[in-house]
Amino acid sequence: MKILSVDTSATAASVALSEEGKLIGETFINTSLTHSQTLIPMVEQLLSNTKTQIADIDAIAVNAGPGSFTGVRIGVAAVKGLAFANNIPCVSVSTLESMAYNFLSTDCIVCAVMDARCSQVYNALFEIKSGVVTRLCDDRALSLDDLKSELLSVDGRIIIAGDGTDITFKHIGDEIQNAEPAPVNLKYQRASSTALVALEMINNGQTVSAQELMPVYLRLPQAQRELNKKLGGRTK
Repeated sequence: MKILSVDTSATAASVALSEEGKLIGETFINTSLTHSQTLIPMVEQLLSNTKTQIADIDAIAVNAGPGSFTGVRIGVAAVKGLAFANNIPCVSVSTLESMAYNFLSTDCIVCAVMDARCSQVYNALFEIKSGVVTRLCDDRALSLDDLKSELLSVDGRIIIAGDGTDITFKHIGDEIQNAEPAPVNLKYQRASSTALVALEMINNGQTVSAQELMPVYLRLPQAQRELNKKLGGRTK
């Protein structure tokens, strides 16, 4: 089972090729270049360097959200195109859940946070115990105040990871003594961790077709929220 995995859900972008849980190759960049410029060349280079043809791929996984609206769209659109053209099943992975898989060797609570602007974060909590990941809540968008209140009641070691780590720590200050930031090499979502989630999902029959694969935003795009505000409708 060869899986091509893609993440473009935030500023960093990565692609990975794995087989039965073994990482064959991965490319990670964190630059100001847009994902529309970098993603397909990264995929092509990875396949070339690993002597892999697209026909050899059994499934394509993507962090389908939450995250940057533009980034999520780019990743999902690229995967839909590759999968549809080559009749390859897709796996829609939660960006937040993929972050938890960076910490399989550590017993802890992973608080995955992505900056959602307006003093909010996209967040989910996961317990890691003996290498097993247990989801503690659904992916959600919530205020930093609400997240702080919830973390105050969490016992045990808390590792905060994601591009929302810095704003979260600035907000909670010294009030949550059992919380710590993830080390820089584990801070961001990576396609190699996306692949680990995807393998479990594939084994559980959780694949979708290219046509069925859709972005997961959790919130409406800002332009739509502004329009709805003017029209007196939904703003979240």
